Amino acid sequence: MTETATQQGSDQPILEIDKLSISFFTRLREIPAVMDFSCTVMPGEAVGLVGESGCGKSTVALGVMQDLGVNGRIVGGSIKFRGRDMTQMTQEELRQIRGSQIAMIYQEPMASLNPAMRIGDQLAEVPMLHEKTSKAEAMKLARQLVADVRLPDPDRILRSYPHQLSGGQQQRIVIAMALMSKPALLILDEPTTALDVTVEAGIVELVKDLGRKYGTSMLFISHNLGLILETCDRICVMYSGEAVETGSVEQVFDHMRHPYTQALFRSIPLPGANKNSRPLVAIPGNFPLPHERPQGCNFGPRCDYFVEGVCNVADIHMQPVPGEARHDTRCLRFEQIDWDAPVKAAVAVEKTQIGEVVLKMDDVRKYYQTSAGMFGGGDAQVVKANESLSFDAREGETLAIVGESGCGKSTFAKVLMGLETATAGEILLYDQSIENTPIQKRATDTVSSVQMVFQNPFDTLNPSMTVGRQIIRALEIFGEGRTDAERRDRMLQLLDLVKLPRAFAERMPRQLSGGQKQRVGIARAFAGGAKIVVADEPVSALDVSVQAAVTQLLMDIQRENGTTLLFISHDLSIVRYLSDRVMVMYLGHVVELGTTDQVFAPPYHPYTEALLSAVPIADTHVKKRKIVLEGDIPSAVNPPPGCPFQTRCRWKSQVPGGLCETEMPPLKEFPGGHRIKCHLSDAQMAAMEPVFSVEPTAAE
Repeated sequence: MTETATQQGSDQPILEIDKLSISFFTRLREIPAVMDFSCTVMPGEAVGLVGESGCGKSTVALGVMQDLGVNGRIVGGSIKFRGRDMTQMTQEELRQIRGSQIAMIYQEPMASLNPAMRIGDQLAEVPMLHEKTSKAEAMKLARQLVADVRLPDPDRILRSYPHQLSGGQQQRIVIAMALMSKPALLILDEPTTALDVTVEAGIVELVKDLGRKYGTSMLFISHNLGLILETCDRICVMYSGEAVETGSVEQVFDHMRHPYTQALFRSIPLPGANKNSRPLVAIPGNFPLPHERPQGCNFGPRCDYFVEGVCNVADIHMQPVPGEARHDTRCLRFEQIDWDAPVKAAVAVEKTQIGEVVLKMDDVRKYYQTSAGMFGGGDAQVVKANESLSFDAREGETLAIVGESGCGKSTFAKVLMGLETATAGEILLYDQSIENTPIQKRATDTVSSVQMVFQNPFDTLNPSMTVGRQIIRALEIFGEGRTDAERRDRMLQLLDLVKLPRAFAERMPRQLSGGQKQRVGIARAFAGGAKIVVADEPVSALDVSVQAAVTQLLMDIQRENGTTLLFISHDLSIVRYLSDRVMVMYLGHVVELGTTDQVFAPPYHPYTEALLSAVPIADTHVKKRKIVLEGDIPSAVNPPPGCPFQTRCRWKSQVPGGLCETEMPPLKEFPGGHRIKCHLSDAQMAAMEPVFSVEPTAAE
């Protein structure tokens, strides 16, 4: 894409946003959502828009689409598409542009698909509507684009309904739909957030290839800086409704000139970060509400370089960075800041002592029986959600469980929590067998000692109950405290533990941010003195800056209480940062288990190798080998014979005798307790190359 952008760079911009201001009007006040925002997208260029939730990224996209609803209004500036001001266009003119010349891909693919229409009819509708193409021609184009987005058996896909496709397949169809009219500008609003990292890698490669093939310009909205590095030519960093830094990806990543950009990078787990020696630095304070923005610099109250009487006097405008073309910053002091100075706030801590085994799983299996018929008839089918699950976890240890959706991570968590019972095998919690005891029959101390922190903090709190009351309710259930006064004191101590002000006890969940809600969920999990906490994607719904704070909180509590943390995640960057050991699951099997250093360095299980390759890393000095997995995880109802991974494995051809397709691989033991379930020989394993390497910087 960079090549295309360079070749066409002399043309007029496809999209030119100049000093755009957008407000939403309520009965009480005007709420400015975007102010003084400027951005240019050249032909063939991909521009990334990054920033925390609420910074105005999606509002800019909706402003470009002229779809701000009844309360939204453009109150200043202009949006020019191919030189024409869209704010001056009639509704009819806008209708002709939307969908044909400008297309948008949303975060949730099912929001864009009609569940009652076949995929082929939905795709064909686009050129039939916009270009008056015949049905036959439209279906021919639809088939070509389904093949272009690398979906297998295009004819079957065209006949399918949306519910018959996986999430990754649905998102590919939405991309195909957006490209049906070969738009000049494609807006992608967090298009991969809900997808597995392997599917995300495929989508990213697809978007880049299609951008090259069709010469499409892109506005790519994401909070993932690694994705922006892999897909975009230029980047625009937003904070509280304003662009604070714009430039090429290399300029902003390697020569950032705004304190907020620097703070974002310090809060994400790049290679070299370590929870003990080099912990992440969370951005202090909170994101300002639109009607409570400070005077002068919006980022001032959270900035390490803030100077009273300089940064908070008047509005601050974008200014060019000397010597760097098209690199601008909204910082008055950027030339006085030492951008190469080491991080001061990061304080090294002692490693948590790992104790005795507190949880042991031995050959645990979980099968479900389902009916084959729609109304309960037909032969019963068996879903093998967990197969031969064996591992242990120790006091004070963080064991990460990773794998794609459908690999059995959440099923194992349900069995451990007692929400399901095991089909076979043994689960020992402090030498007590719990595999056949549902949660209703477990003793109170057993329930309180194993607790869970869920992925979405919004769904786990009662909206009609204060924060304090919800924590006290958990204390009552766990039998903590003899009186109301004792329980209230314990509740306030738990708020201290998760670093929330005690005044939050009287607040309702709607008055809290996402990160604050997750802290309440953590406080509730520790209400009964939990010894083992299952954290199921606890930071994936949070902004990167909030992720750093919540991750640090979990580590602090672990050090203080000796908690065992089972950290379920698909984000291998955060896993590498905080885990002591890693367990990789695929289709119900443990395919690799070892220390973090062992799992992140060769030899790898072929699936682990593909997972690592799929992780987007926000560092221009990291070079990765590209291994894009084809296809989805097979069905647990009808798993493939032999190795569960053989249908997607790039190494299969190197194993003689068709072993991979006929026999379950042995669990091989490597030095230091590193285990890999694979047919590859020791020599083949030893010859594996690292997935990624870090190139030295000029300073080094």
